[in-house]
Amino acid sequence: MIVSLLYLNRDDINALRIQDAYSLHRIVYSLFDDIRSDQQKLESISSGFLYVDKGGDWDHRQILILSNRPLNEPKCGKIKSTVLSESFLQHEHYGFEITLNPTKRDTASGKIVPIRGSEAVKEWFISKAPTSWGFEVLSEKLQIQSIGVKSFEKKGHHVTHGSATLIGELIVTDRNKFIQNFQHGIGRGKSFGFGLLQIVPLINHNNREINI
Repeated sequence: MIVSLLYLNRDDINALRIQDAYSLHRIVYSLFDDIRSDQQKLESISSGFLYVDKGGDWDHRQILILSNRPLNEPKCGKIKSTVLSESFLQHEHYGFEITLNPTKRDTASGKIVPIRGSEAVKEWFISKAPTSWGFEVLSEKLQIQSIGVKSFEKKGHHVTHGSATLIGELIVTDRNKFIQNFQHGIGRGKSFGFGLLQIVPLINHNNREINI
């Protein structure tokens, strides 16, 4: 897997007309050749890359991208890429940050509905992690960094996604499931900047994993 940082200055942002989540989606997708068939898209086969808007200030913006293949040269901005080592996903204890679109299926209607409120989002994330994503969350370390919505117009339709950014620590419980979800993303809305699990191994000064 390749981790890349797309750096955009003010001139780049203006030239690319980045205004909302959909325009950012358009820019990131332009960096990759479309290798999926129409049928694979209908079946929700992974695009092979994830991204998250890391924000910035008036003068710049940074987009973090995880991909299974190299990026094309951008029309605007600069890209710095690093290939992840094989050992990166073999630790037990990680610090993490993730921006999610928290949803659940309503048992009565069968519809997908948003999860609202910080405590409800925390409970959902903690309960889903071991069974769905291959890790346990240290509940006492979990924090909601921000919560809100992302709205944009797409082909004449108004689209709104709930958004929550969580930070904390996790312990890997199912290595294969953990790696799969790191590579393919967590939750819904991955096409629009959700689901990229940003992790850093937590080790002590003797280069051994921390004893929990």
